[in-house]
Amino acid sequence: MHHKDLKTRNIKSMNIAVIGTGYVGLVTGTCFAETGNNVICVDNNEQKVKRLLKGEIPIFEPGLDVLFERNTKEGRLHFTTQLRDAVEQAQIIFLALPTPPGEDGSADLSYIMGVARDLGGIISEYKVIVDKSTVPVGTAEKVAAILAEKLPKKMFDVVSNPEFLREGVAVEDFLKPDRVVVGTRSEKARKLMKQLYEPFVRQGNPIFFMDERSAEMTKYAANAYLATRISFMNEIANLCEKVGANVDQVRIGMGSDSRIGKRFLFPGIGYGGSCFPKDVQALAKTASVHAYDFKILKSVMKVNTIQKGVLTKKIRKFFKNDLAGKTFAVWGLAFKPNTDDIREAPALVIMDELLNAGAKVRTFDPEAMNNVRAIYGDRIQFCDNMYDALMGADCLCIMTEWQEFRSPDFERMKAMLHEPIIFDGRNVYDLEQMKSLGFQYLSIGRPKVKSKKRVAALAD
Repeated sequence: MHHKDLKTRNIKSMNIAVIGTGYVGLVTGTCFAETGNNVICVDNNEQKVKRLLKGEIPIFEPGLDVLFERNTKEGRLHFTTQLRDAVEQAQIIFLALPTPPGEDGSADLSYIMGVARDLGGIISEYKVIVDKSTVPVGTAEKVAAILAEKLPKKMFDVVSNPEFLREGVAVEDFLKPDRVVVGTRSEKARKLMKQLYEPFVRQGNPIFFMDERSAEMTKYAANAYLATRISFMNEIANLCEKVGANVDQVRIGMGSDSRIGKRFLFPGIGYGGSCFPKDVQALAKTASVHAYDFKILKSVMKVNTIQKGVLTKKIRKFFKNDLAGKTFAVWGLAFKPNTDDIREAPALVIMDELLNAGAKVRTFDPEAMNNVRAIYGDRIQFCDNMYDALMGADCLCIMTEWQEFRSPDFERMKAMLHEPIIFDGRNVYDLEQMKSLGFQYLSIGRPKVKSKKRVAALAD
């Protein structure tokens, strides 16, 4: 495999290897190529690499396709299964490997440690090895120890460089980061990482250099805090329902306080995805290993588990616990909008409960249906569009706040549903609007909207 040396074109370009072409690896490699670097992405999955070489992107991420096509065409972005080829040419090697939760909740480092052993047998000149994956505190030192078994310490530095990418806006987050965190105590590695990231912070956003353990902790602390905000607001929403308050108004009142801020104050049916559940669990495990009782984190996880059942509880109460034979339309399967990621998605938990109660499910999601079909097969019905999902349904359940769900044709919805009933797990619609349209509308942390017909029935 031959690659151009781009140094003749741009004195700042660097040769980068990215090991792992999952979500983080693919976005990282593509974005580094976009700033003129020569990037080789490595994966041991031959089928995946073949697809990438054909120009097929295995994930949905807005904006990634444009950068991917441009940089492969320009000869800056390459894919291979050959680790040695990539490593020999690279100055900096990024480890973007999976760190799935083990049975005890700790992050599984077997992929990272396995590659570290391989690197020890390949490296023959100075390289910077970068932990891009989210890894427990102390991992950089473990990787360095494995490399040191075969290599003199002057031939490598291991750096922690956690990612802070939000699925759905990951490309924008990478190209214009709030901050870049680099954990290294090596001046040589620091200079190379500064050179690599300078094009991304030209507007003045900071590159924070710190020790490796602090960088590793920063990633976990950030995600755990955001997860905590979500669980806190879910608790507030649940209490609002009991005391007759409206969480929308509470959220606005809270968020206007500059000490608190507006973001991550939206209640719902729990957080999901590849980061928050895994990272909160891993940080709690780290605390446990060090004999520290991290009480808040335990509560965050417990609240999130319970919250995924809140919508089903409302559904059961509404239908007097008789769900057998009823048909539920489900809008949204991904754990959040603008992604096809269904890892830890609350929608799956809720659909399982509906199916176990003997209900039928008709569903639509703009991007995630293929991933869900691989799990559920024909146990649920997948529809071509959002309105088809309503055909013959007893009610609609909203699980993901996709933009196209925000301004639907409500009259068409009423005509297709058996009754105009919506269970909204993401608080997409305005209460007054639902009332004027004649929907029965149950959401999270807000007053119920009852149709006139329903109110009359309850009075009888």
